[in-house]
Amino acid sequence: MLAHWLLAAVHLLAFALGFWAVLTRGTALRRLVAGVGEARSVLIADNLWGISALILLISGGMRAFGGYEKGTDYYLPQPLFHLKMTLFVLILLLEIAPMVTLIKWRIALGRGAAIDAGRAKLFARISHIEALLLLLMVVAATGMARAVTFG
Repeated sequence: MLAHWLLAAVHLLAFALGFWAVLTRGTALRRLVAGVGEARSVLIADNLWGISALILLISGGMRAFGGYEKGTDYYLPQPLFHLKMTLFVLILLLEIAPMVTLIKWRIALGRGAAIDAGRAKLFARISHIEALLLLLMVVAATGMARAVTFG
């Protein structure tokens, strides 16, 4: 029982960290566009966003498919589970371009070269959309936990 509780707590805390990190990344990107921010702030927030996403993926997988929670017989028939997974996939798809670009930024900065911040405004908007999708995932998760059904 303690392992189940701790895993659920880690999962929820990863949502909180991820929400804060992706919002912070978006804000740091907007500051960069405005000329008052620096790439380092963007990359630190991005690192935390990536760490939280990894924790969410691992802890969520363990909870849904690893025998730590109600299991696949409970989750797979639930429409809210499918909504949550769809939102997760949308976040992953939205994240591809910022992830690739920020990897390039890390390489450039490591070499002492300038970064191309031309798409920073777009990536700020994407970050804030991802934060909204993350909130919707939490709403879906709370419905799943209470076995909310439609119809």
